[in-house]
Amino acid sequence: MEEIKTVFDYAQIIEIIPHRYPFLFVDRIIEFEDNKKIVGIKNVTINEPFFVGHFPGRPVMPGVLALEAMAQVAAIFAIKSKDGVLPGKTVFLTGVNNVKWRKQILPGDTLTIEMVSVKKRRPLWIMAGSVFVDGKQAVSAEISAAEAD
Repeated sequence: MEEIKTVFDYAQIIEIIPHRYPFLFVDRIIEFEDNKKIVGIKNVTINEPFFVGHFPGRPVMPGVLALEAMAQVAAIFAIKSKDGVLPGKTVFLTGVNNVKWRKQILPGDTLTIEMVSVKKRRPLWIMAGSVFVDGKQAVSAEISAAEAD
């Protein structure tokens, strides 16, 4: 079995973005091509707090949280890229377009979150990406974000 490289681990991720449990949806970054592409991993466990109510007896990860995972990976990309987010600024989600949910995300799934740069014109960032589970696309969307104080 091929070993997966870790570019940024959990400890580094929490130094990059302000999100914390229970609202941190990226465990590690496994690929980073400056200003081009980033790939993150989120391991989904039955212990996730949202499974208590979504849905009792049939746990499914809310689709908006898969989008949030994409946005968090995109934020790491924007912050760590050369000429990225300016120091002292925060990246805020400003829009989501062309969302498609294709597969339910269940406890035990490993999300592979791929985001690519579409356009960057400070303070705006536009990225497109997908969430894959076992090589199958679960979610796709275009995400826009802006730098702010």
